[in-house]
Amino acid sequence: MLILIQRLIVKMTNPISFIVFMINSVKINTLMAFLVFIVISGCTVKTVPQIMDRPSQNKWAEVCSTWDDWDKPGPPFRIYGNSYYVGTCGISAILITSNDGHVLIDGGTEAGADIIAENIKSLGFSMNDVRFLLHSHEHFDHVAGLAKLQELSSAKLFASPEAAPVLQSGIASKHDPQAGMHEEFPTSKVDEIINVGQSLTLGNLTFLPIATPGHTLGALSWQWQSCENTECVIIVYADSLSPISHDSYLFSEHPQYVDDYKKGIRNLSLLECEILLTPHPSASKMRKNLLSPEGLFDKNSCKNYAESITKRLQKRLIQEKTNDQIH
Repeated sequence: MLILIQRLIVKMTNPISFIVFMINSVKINTLMAFLVFIVISGCTVKTVPQIMDRPSQNKWAEVCSTWDDWDKPGPPFRIYGNSYYVGTCGISAILITSNDGHVLIDGGTEAGADIIAENIKSLGFSMNDVRFLLHSHEHFDHVAGLAKLQELSSAKLFASPEAAPVLQSGIASKHDPQAGMHEEFPTSKVDEIINVGQSLTLGNLTFLPIATPGHTLGALSWQWQSCENTECVIIVYADSLSPISHDSYLFSEHPQYVDDYKKGIRNLSLLECEILLTPHPSASKMRKNLLSPEGLFDKNSCKNYAESITKRLQKRLIQEKTNDQIH
């Protein structure tokens, strides 16, 4: 029930009005109203949150360039609250910590796994405390390192139904727009299937998976909340969603796939989203944002990202229709 309350809080704009609504409309009892008030009082959302670790964020921006090598080591940094960037300069990996264990989203390339593990260690955390491994999309540059990280941590790997066979075989699905473009990668053991609408909980951490197919069939985006003291923000790790494919693949020949693609983009645009992260840092302009006065905080980030992807997809479909060369 507490998890449900926390999920409802994410949607509210006025905490006191929310309590009154719950009491009058939902008929919860006095004790439950008190619990709601305690949760709200302990974690409020400010318009512009105080970023408490700008020095380490700036250091990453100094070491890494906008378009950087996938396996180039980059210094880890605190994104906000209990969320940390532990990836390389060119490929993201996100660690979310708690007293009950940690969650790691994406594992980078096979070589990038060691960099991720070292970054986690340098922050003072142990791989032994990583309990869950999650993924964005099932391409080698984001999931090839999961096998090594799973070995180092004994963490449970959660995967979408479509991504699971790819992670367990190391071979891209024949339905992947980029099928045939990539080499095989080390296989991982998928412990559980995560379905859309099924939140994932570890202690006081709750993650909402959003199906965002397009770049791959089994791609997921993730939403969660991170707090610093009593100030909380909603973070979204949105998948790449770029319409890139093998030369022989035409999106226009797969109308159902395009419909699902557009639905995922639309769902992403509607998410509450105050900090946007992406599997490739450049896709969300992370370096530029880190160097700006506002940092990573932008309430319109998911909406703007979805709009940019929509334009790219529309351009691709027009190119296919007019038989222009696709780049």
